[in-house]
Amino acid sequence: MAPKKAAEAGKRKKEMIQLEDKKEIIRKHEGGMRLTDLAKEYGRRASTIGTILKMKKKITGRDAAKGVTRVSKQRPPVLEAVEKLLLLWIEQKQRAGGSVTKAIICEKAKALHADLLKQLPGTSADAESFKDSRGWFERFKTRSGIHSVVRHGEAASSDVAAAEEFATEFLEVIVSEGYVPQQVFNCNETRLFWKRMPKRTFITEEETSLPGHKPTKDRLTFLFCANASGDLKIKPLLFYHSENSRAFKKHKVNKEQLSILWQYNSKAWVTRLLFVKWVNVVFGPAVKKYLVDNNLPLKAMLLMDNVPDHPPGLEEDLLEDFNFIKVMFLPPNTTPLLQPMDQQVISNFKKLYTRELFRRCFEMIDCSSLTLHEFWRDHFDIVSCLQIITIA
Repeated sequence: MAPKKAAEAGKRKKEMIQLEDKKEIIRKHEGGMRLTDLAKEYGRRASTIGTILKMKKKITGRDAAKGVTRVSKQRPPVLEAVEKLLLLWIEQKQRAGGSVTKAIICEKAKALHADLLKQLPGTSADAESFKDSRGWFERFKTRSGIHSVVRHGEAASSDVAAAEEFATEFLEVIVSEGYVPQQVFNCNETRLFWKRMPKRTFITEEETSLPGHKPTKDRLTFLFCANASGDLKIKPLLFYHSENSRAFKKHKVNKEQLSILWQYNSKAWVTRLLFVKWVNVVFGPAVKKYLVDNNLPLKAMLLMDNVPDHPPGLEEDLLEDFNFIKVMFLPPNTTPLLQPMDQQVISNFKKLYTRELFRRCFEMIDCSSLTLHEFWRDHFDIVSCLQIITIA
């Protein structure tokens, strides 16, 4: 029995889940988030999350006091110190005219927390207690009074009826022709302003605006593609305005060994000719190998929107080895409703890209007098961008 007591004594009591977090868990679950993903995000067991969901009616019927100004008894003092230092840091950035986004604040909070754990005695038990989650950030905004403003200043109308009609038609094709999720693919393009300053910045409660910066407009265009089961991500197609960047020569980069297919034109746009090349050189071979390796029937569906660089007669341009690929196009003005890659896939990539970018940025600017703008302008090139893209 003695060893059992010793083991129990070594356990650290978890913080209580606040009412606001429970309501947030319920909202996310109702929005389609899986129980296991919620458990990972909040650092709890799946059974705990399941209990919260079972008590949904009781929890949603309760109201917390307006403004999360109270401090839980389980809240470690080091977290209070982190938020005080964080607010001072935001005020310093504000006076200097720097941009402070959610990603920057979260990254700085983690760095402050790690530094305080090293400096304050008896805080090692709190090493894993800080999570820069959405819930923490929203409560920090409420406690501190910071708010977001735009530095400088289309949503297309969606055809709901056409979207509903296509969804029915698409399902009929999938069922009648016997496609499984591993055989159904979607691709879509997006632009990445890889050196642009953040458009929004958080400032302290007393201020309402800040002077703007001239944005850096250097951009590239990505084409992402994956199957519905999510286990095959096709090598992305990347368009840039330069065939051979000077950074490639500086870092001795071999474009053939990149994790993307590098293409170029003066406007960094996807063109019909190069899209067909990507399908025959990258997409077709990757899909065929995947289907053969997984003992799946040699057939595939590629779903994409109806834009000029996606040729209507694409199936006729396919090489003979890839005539097993069927193409379907989304109806006009239905992309916001139906495009799978627009259902947080691309947005999550950009968030991960920005987060890694700021992590690298902090390593340099916190130890020097550089501003964020100067870092991106003078110390961040296209090769650095490609490294972060691979991580994201």
